[in-house]
Amino acid sequence: MTQADLVLPDSGFMVLLWRLLRRRGINRISGLAYLKELLGRAEFRQDRTVLWVMPGESSQDKALAWLQNHGFLTTTDDCYVAPIYGSDVTDPLLLALIQSSRPGHVVIALSGGVQEKLGFYLREHYAHRPAIHCIGAALGFVTGYQVAIPNWADRLYLGWLVRLLSNPRRFVPRALDAFELPGMIVRYGEDLPKQKAEKLKR
Repeated sequence: MTQADLVLPDSGFMVLLWRLLRRRGINRISGLAYLKELLGRAEFRQDRTVLWVMPGESSQDKALAWLQNHGFLTTTDDCYVAPIYGSDVTDPLLLALIQSSRPGHVVIALSGGVQEKLGFYLREHYAHRPAIHCIGAALGFVTGYQVAIPNWADRLYLGWLVRLLSNPRRFVPRALDAFELPGMIVRYGEDLPKQKAEKLKR
């Protein structure tokens, strides 16, 4: 993520913590708002220049049904179901697909921590350089394979809480990692942790 061309602060939980602990605001652009902006663009609706990277067959089917019902020309040929990646995220099959189809946009709808690595891998290994968008679960919120996030919850930075309450068994274990965030914000603020900063310099 530190190597991305553009990083948007989309985590409502992080923004709330930052305001509480640093006493300063952050202009947040949620992944849901960002996706809606993309879907409103003509090239997404009228042209087949977008490749959607999906987390599974079921999510692909629901996303396709929603997109086609809303006037998009998207077909299964415009989708790629990602495998389960390990810690080293590489995907020669996806890279070959991008090389042959040459999409203008690649939209990665995978979980955080994976999608950023995949986006970086694609950017560094393909000269064509399409626009790569990492949108996480936002597509699922819109198309129905994730719990819908009400507009009021998104505006109040509470989308994470809606997801947590919708399926505690699934999302509580993931949320436990967020307990490190308050301490990191207090200790490092806007700076990278020293170990990460040293690796980047190398």
